[in-house]
Amino acid sequence: MIKVAIVGAGPAGIAAARVLAAHGVVPVMIDEGRRPGGQIFRQPRPDLRLDIEMLLGAEAENYRRTHAAFGSLRDRIDYRPQTLAWGIEDHTLHVTKGDAAATVAFDALILATGATDRTVPVAGWTLPGVFTLGGAQVLLKEHGCLIGRRIVFCGSSPLLYLAAKQYRAMGAQIVAVLDTTPFAAKLTAAVDLAAAPGTLARGLGYMAALRGAGVAMHHGVTLRAFEGSRGVEAVRFHDRHGKEITLACDAVAVGFGLKPETQLAELAGVPLDYDPVFRQWLPRADVDGRCDGGIYLAGDGATAGGAQAAALTGELAACAVLEDHKIAIAGVDRPRVRRQVARLRRFQRGLARAFAWPVHAIQTLDDSVTVCRCEDISVGELRASIRAEFGPSEVNRLKAITRCGMGRCQGRFCALAGAELTAHELRVPVEAVGRLRAQPPVKPLPLSVTLAESAAAAARDETSAPT
Repeated sequence: MIKVAIVGAGPAGIAAARVLAAHGVVPVMIDEGRRPGGQIFRQPRPDLRLDIEMLLGAEAENYRRTHAAFGSLRDRIDYRPQTLAWGIEDHTLHVTKGDAAATVAFDALILATGATDRTVPVAGWTLPGVFTLGGAQVLLKEHGCLIGRRIVFCGSSPLLYLAAKQYRAMGAQIVAVLDTTPFAAKLTAAVDLAAAPGTLARGLGYMAALRGAGVAMHHGVTLRAFEGSRGVEAVRFHDRHGKEITLACDAVAVGFGLKPETQLAELAGVPLDYDPVFRQWLPRADVDGRCDGGIYLAGDGATAGGAQAAALTGELAACAVLEDHKIAIAGVDRPRVRRQVARLRRFQRGLARAFAWPVHAIQTLDDSVTVCRCEDISVGELRASIRAEFGPSEVNRLKAITRCGMGRCQGRFCALAGAELTAHELRVPVEAVGRLRAQPPVKPLPLSVTLAESAAAAARDETSAPT
């Protein structure tokens, strides 16, 4: 029997496991979460009385279907929650759970690692009370907590309107939704957005519901600062006419779309290519998620696509594993699934234009703004390093000199902005300055684990030493 490992228990990982289990394969499913569902279908704490279906609205049926699918699988897979996959080497996955380290050997590895928030530095974004959109949704969905009572949602992401709607349903006052992309840009993306009419209609419905409730919505804004002394107290921005406005609040949720978690794919040897629409480096795979060396990609970890696309790509990746190991495939109409995925990916490319990455705003950031929160590195420090004699011409050298991207998050929240700043200073395309290379561990490990690993390695060396 082939050994298959799946990293991630969101819609993509669950769909892949379902197909594999239906063909007699027992995959090992590794997931950091306490419970399955991923970010989008995150479950509330068992002791929390939260009407998650009311919160999810139109997505409630997909939520139920996903968790029902996992429930039917639970006894047919090797499910390992609260487990971090931190490295890959020679068809072996390195994992930790608590203080215990382990390895998982595989013939095929499906990476359904999901995505994280894509962020843009803004003056004051390190103040207490400023959350990413994803962080705000974690608190709401899993813990039933509001990030504040008077909240400003801002950035450039379709999730702005969904999250604002969800928070309003739970009793929060939505001060405003501030969208940095002009409304005209959304109209120019209409042809691609029409590829998924149901999803488009839901998004327009969220906007209409908020507007009908009297929530102020501004398009084409420039975020100037999150202000406050001990915590965020106001958002200052320029509207599309250039007028400066300050809105009082006690919390901010900010996001600029999603950034695929590609670190494990890169460690596994998967090449990454620059995508000019998303302005990101994305892993290279065929239409079924197949890469070289027994690696397969599914869901937002390959390219952001939403829950439906994630589940479909999970099916395709599982089928690719079965096909490559000469196992006859039944019950999946792959041509139809591929067409659906292509349509949803077209929709996502439309979203990338309708909710654009604010390149100009990054290029014109004030020197005092913090770029790397982990290492407390400012825009001015990066610019000074680049302008110096023999300064860095690519982002890994910039990291080595300034420590930008060297902290706990390993560049997840500063690397894209750092690359834009570097390219602007050097007057080259952003793809010319490269990307931060992934390194193991992809997330921090407890010191107890690293000490135990070192002791085990030393014991092996002593045992194997000649006498």
